[in-house]
Amino acid sequence: MSTNIPAGALPHWDLSVIYPGLDSPAFLSDFHSITTTLDQLTEFFNARGIAKREPAPLDAATVATFEDAINAANALLDQSRTVGAYITGFVTTDSRDNLAQAKMSELQQQSVRLTQLATRLTAWIGSLDVEELIARSEVARAHAFMLRKAQIEATHLMSPAEEELAAELRVTGSTAWVRLHGNYTSQLTVHVQLDGKPQSLPMSMVRNLAYDPRREVRRAAFEAELAAWKEHAVPIAAALNSIKGATNLLSKRRHWDSPLDAAVFDNNIDRATLDAMMTAAQESFSDLRRYLRAKARALGLPALAWYDIFAPLGDGARAWSFDEGAAFIREKFSAYSPKLGALANRAFGEHWIDAEPRVGKRDGAFCMSVRKDESRVLANFKPTFAAVATLAHELGHAYHNVNLAPRTMLQRATPMTLAETASIFCQRLVTNAALQDADAQEQVVILEEQLQDATQVIVDISSRFIFEQRVFEQRQKRELSIDEFNALMLQTQRETYGDGLDPDALHPYMWAVKQHYYQTSFYNYPYMFGLLFGLGLYARFLDDAEKFKAGYDELLSSTGMADAAELASQFGIDTRKPDFWRASLDVIRRDVERFEKLVVEG
Repeated sequence: MSTNIPAGALPHWDLSVIYPGLDSPAFLSDFHSITTTLDQLTEFFNARGIAKREPAPLDAATVATFEDAINAANALLDQSRTVGAYITGFVTTDSRDNLAQAKMSELQQQSVRLTQLATRLTAWIGSLDVEELIARSEVARAHAFMLRKAQIEATHLMSPAEEELAAELRVTGSTAWVRLHGNYTSQLTVHVQLDGKPQSLPMSMVRNLAYDPRREVRRAAFEAELAAWKEHAVPIAAALNSIKGATNLLSKRRHWDSPLDAAVFDNNIDRATLDAMMTAAQESFSDLRRYLRAKARALGLPALAWYDIFAPLGDGARAWSFDEGAAFIREKFSAYSPKLGALANRAFGEHWIDAEPRVGKRDGAFCMSVRKDESRVLANFKPTFAAVATLAHELGHAYHNVNLAPRTMLQRATPMTLAETASIFCQRLVTNAALQDADAQEQVVILEEQLQDATQVIVDISSRFIFEQRVFEQRQKRELSIDEFNALMLQTQRETYGDGLDPDALHPYMWAVKQHYYQTSFYNYPYMFGLLFGLGLYARFLDDAEKFKAGYDELLSSTGMADAAELASQFGIDTRKPDFWRASLDVIRRDVERFEKLVVEG
């Protein structure tokens, strides 16, 4: 099956099969239907008394009310997902699209009402005998995990009036700051001197120069990037101060000991699991610093600067075109299973992927569920194997969505900790296949790219996690200045990277770069969980492929229906002990040893 992409061109995703356009009757009908359905659901909640109340005996009428509410909520969430994903498809590829931005703002206004109804439902569930409800209702049994979690969450709710006000203020508060960061940073133009010529480039293109083989280009881009962040830091710092201040306040009012405790609960893990993982991660810093020092030797440098982290190794590294990467992913996914292969064929054949970097497009990569088993993948493709591995990673998310498709929207509410499960597995599947076919020089390149990822997810994520903890602590007293954000960022980078990087050539503005800081609290550690959990599962796959395949799709289908510890136990994994995490990190240590050996021999 051809990707139907002209030679040398990078694809844009096809949204026209969802709706013909943002001004089309079909889209406008579904968009306005959300408001109508919300009106109807609000009337239903009011009529049935779905809100915080005193505990009462569970009767047949209450069971029926619960079932009607859950079925209606699932239908509304499904409709909102498709409409929201469609708008996101425009906003993230061109932040200057005023119509898309307007529709996104309108949808966010309606999402406030949906949040308020969800809070009322949670408070109402808190008044029920949940175990009796599960015993009496098939719908409740199908949503048992959500119910038990809601019962705990209900104890952390403010009064109904306060929760309603918090939801309304979010549109002009945290959500507005998130939009400001995303829109503002995606439109930044950076002035940089390249090859003796002054140029003005989008921030995403300047950051992509970190992968350039010429050190003078990487350094010039890095210095220009830092200058741009410095010039534009005032509104970004205001956004971060406001978001973290609001999170501190709401966490306190909801009686969480800290924002971290709330985040751990939201991610379906406990502090014992988090502590075990972070302990094992810290033990591995020395191994990943060995990799960084080995890379410096391979580049002929005394130490890596920040702008050398993503420097390519070897002049003869293979360039991967998008079509070559697509064919390789299709082949390796199909070798694993027909189902995974079919997913890859659909994604490339039906134009699910937007790969071209361009002005106004969001940096990075992500996958979003659109409807049923259909997804869309955003990437900023470069002709490297790392970009191919990123495509495999994002398509892993799409495969996760395929397995979640039979579930209701409330059943498929997967936390970030488990959202990386399939993506890490698929990335490793493709990367290990590439290593088997590669000569020594190409092995160095692939291993180095793999270790780049591991270093980012373990060492850099740790620095960001520690940074965020300290920001929350200091933000309880007052706002932080730009200089204070920078100092905290540098401090945590030095603590984690140690002698793996030049301590005088770090990135003080990573707090401005990473959009996740502005979207959710403690976004960072779930990526580490995902990497190490995925590696642990991949090891199980290598031990017994057929046994693994027999249970893997069901695990992916259940990531919103059980906590991480329960799901892991199906594969004999105890997430609350460091031993599992150490075993996953041993996979990375072996990669470091193999890389060091190849660098010395080369």
